[in-house]
Amino acid sequence: MQKIFLTLSLLFIVNLNCISQVVYGQFSQLVNQEIRLEGFDGFETFLISKAKTDSDGSFALNYNSDYKGMGFLVAADNKPFFVVLSGEDIRISGVLLSQVESIQIVEGGQNKSFLAYLINQPKREQVLNAWNYLDKFYHQDSLFSQHQKSLKAIEQEIKRLRKEEQNFLSNLPQNSYVRWFLPKRKLVSNASVVAQYRPEEIPDTKSAFREIDYSDERLYTSGLFKDAIYNHIWFIENSSGALNQVFYDLNTSIDIIIDQIKGDDIKFNEVTNYLFTVLEERSLFTSAEYLAKKLLEDDDCGCLNEELKKKFQKYGEMAEGKTAPDFEFGEFTYYPENVTADKLSEVDADYKLVIFAAGWCPHCTEVMPKIVEYYPTLREKNIEVIFVSLDMNSKDFASFAGSLPFISTTDFQKWNGKAVTDYQVFATPSYFMLDKELKILKKIKSIEHLKVWVGYKS
Repeated sequence: MQKIFLTLSLLFIVNLNCISQVVYGQFSQLVNQEIRLEGFDGFETFLISKAKTDSDGSFALNYNSDYKGMGFLVAADNKPFFVVLSGEDIRISGVLLSQVESIQIVEGGQNKSFLAYLINQPKREQVLNAWNYLDKFYHQDSLFSQHQKSLKAIEQEIKRLRKEEQNFLSNLPQNSYVRWFLPKRKLVSNASVVAQYRPEEIPDTKSAFREIDYSDERLYTSGLFKDAIYNHIWFIENSSGALNQVFYDLNTSIDIIIDQIKGDDIKFNEVTNYLFTVLEERSLFTSAEYLAKKLLEDDDCGCLNEELKKKFQKYGEMAEGKTAPDFEFGEFTYYPENVTADKLSEVDADYKLVIFAAGWCPHCTEVMPKIVEYYPTLREKNIEVIFVSLDMNSKDFASFAGSLPFISTTDFQKWNGKAVTDYQVFATPSYFMLDKELKILKKIKSIEHLKVWVGYKS
C-alpha cells in the first residue's frame, strides 16, 4: 500500500512539474512586498499567482505552461514589467520593476530576446525617424537634392536600420511566441505615427491590420487584443482621407473581423460589442449602423446574444431616415426668453439639433462654447438647438447649462435618462439633426461636420 502511495505521489509531482513553470526574481528594492503575476484573457487581465518577497527581494511565482502569452509582474507601485510566458522558467534580477535599464534576464531565452528588443528598438525607431525626416528634405528641397552622395548615404542608413530589425526577428526561433508578438506590438504601437508622419506606409499598415487573425488565441493572451481593434479603427479613420472612403474602409475591416470570430460565441459577443462601442464613441455612426444591421441580418451562426440583439434592434430604430422619439421637457428645464414648449415636437423650427452632453465630459466643455458661438448662424437657417444634459445634480446642471441661449433640459438620470436611452446615446457629446417632424436627417460627428452640413443645406 505504501509503495502504491509513493508511486502515485511521484506521478503527481512529475505531472505538476510538467504543467508548471516558475518565474524567479530578485529585486533589491522590493523587500517584503507582494508581487503579482498577471496574464491576459482578451479584454481582461487575471491573477496567475502572487508571492511575498523575502528580506533580499527574492520571490518565485508559478504559471501553467499551457498558458502561452504575455504576462506582467507588478508590485505595490503598480508599474508593470512585462514577461513572455511560453513554457520556460524565467529568472530575472534588478532594482525595481519600473527601472527597466536595471533588469537582467538571467534565464529564459524568449524573455532575453524580448528585453533586448524592448531596450534597443526604441533607439532604432528614434534614429530612423530622424533619418526619414532628413530623407524628405534631401528629396524635396532644391537646396539639398543636388547632394546625391549625402542622399544615398541617408537611404543606405535607413535600409540598414530596417534590415537590422528584420534580422533580429528572423533569427528568433520559428515557433517562438516572441517572434509572433513583436511585429504585432510594433504595428499597434506605430499606428498613430504612420497615420500622421509616414503616409508612404499607410497601405502596408492597413493591410497588416487586416491580416491580424482576431480568432488567434495568441492575440487573446497578448495584451494587445483591445488595442489591436481600437487602433485598427483609429488608423482607418485617420488615414483613409474623405469620409466616404473612411466608412468604406471601416466596413471592409468590420466584415473581415466579424467573419474571423464566428463560431466562438463568447468572443463574438465581446468583440462585436466593443467594436460598436468604439464606433459610437468616435462618432463613426455610418459604420456603427452598418455593424448593427450586419449582425441582425447575417447572424446565421446564432452567435449574437439576446442583450446585444435587443441593443442593435433599438439602435436600428435611430438610423438616419427613421423618426426620432419625442420627449417632454420636464421640471428641470431652462428656456431662453420668449420660448415656450412642453416637448421636442412643439419646438417651432424647420430643423432641430438635439445635443447630448454633460459638464463632467471634458470634450463637451470644449465644444459647447463653439456651439454657442455658432448658434446665431443656426438660428438664421431656422435651426433650433435643444440641449439634453447628462449631469447628475442641479448645481452641475446650472453651472453647465444655465447660461446657454437655447432650451436645456435634464432628468438627472445620466445614462439611464429616458431621452438618453430612447436615442441610444453611448457617448458624449452626441448630436442628432432632425427635421420639423423629427425625422433623423443626420447624426452629426462634430462641430466641423455640423458646419459642413449647414453649408450644404444652405
